[in-house]
Amino acid sequence: MAVYLLYTLVPLVWLLISATKTQQALLTTSGLSFGGPFALVDNVVQTFTHDGGIFLRWLGNTLLYVVVGAGGATALATAAGYGLAKYPFRGRNAVFAVLLGAIAIPGTALAVPTFLLFSNLGLTNTPWAVIIPSLVSPFGLYLIWTYTAEAVPDELLEAARIDGAGELRIFLTVTLRVLLPGVVTVALFTVVSTWNNYFLPLIMLSEPGWYPLTVGLNQWSAQATGVGAQPIYHLVITGSVITIVPLVAAFLLLQRFWQSGLTAGSVKR
Repeated sequence: MAVYLLYTLVPLVWLLISATKTQQALLTTSGLSFGGPFALVDNVVQTFTHDGGIFLRWLGNTLLYVVVGAGGATALATAAGYGLAKYPFRGRNAVFAVLLGAIAIPGTALAVPTFLLFSNLGLTNTPWAVIIPSLVSPFGLYLIWTYTAEAVPDELLEAARIDGAGELRIFLTVTLRVLLPGVVTVALFTVVSTWNNYFLPLIMLSEPGWYPLTVGLNQWSAQATGVGAQPIYHLVITGSVITIVPLVAAFLLLQRFWQSGLTAGSVKR
């Protein structure tokens, strides 16, 4: 555990300390010690104002991809997982096998076919090229499927039907309350996945105005190479710190739901 904590926390400590340094101090002092003037506030201001304030545009793009893409993926996974768990139909085992296969296939293996498909549709270099693939979450669907099977008793659904509730009303007013821990868990996974998504936007987008934070910060980092290079590592590091703040806040606020969702069904009574 000590080795794991060291491996996890040392890069974070280095990142936080480095965000307080100027460009010159960053290259001339130790990464795990403070040095030079305390420049955190200046770095934050420069990060948001550099290159015409493009960082703020990248932040807005990332929020768009997360809200629409991750939010849509969570909604689709919840509805589909509930339906697969509670409505028997012919071929359900085949769907389950395909779902497990989809989980096993790495996203990078589908990147080129996805790019060719969206290129033929004329959707590359648009937000839809990032949002639409983000709507599909096989792991989220599988998680909701298994969670629904354990957490939602058939007797509860039958009681609601006897009271005259329709299937849509049962799902929206009864099932969703029971599935809340699982839904929040899937939402956290999809939000983190979409927020940190790098390879898909990299191949789909060529217009900097549509970049998410991951691709945009990498472009800033690339400015340190080549003829006439102007390194801005201090802004890249500060931007990285700003980037992780929303994810840390989300985990701190929703961790109780996340833990509850992960342990659902582990104890039978």
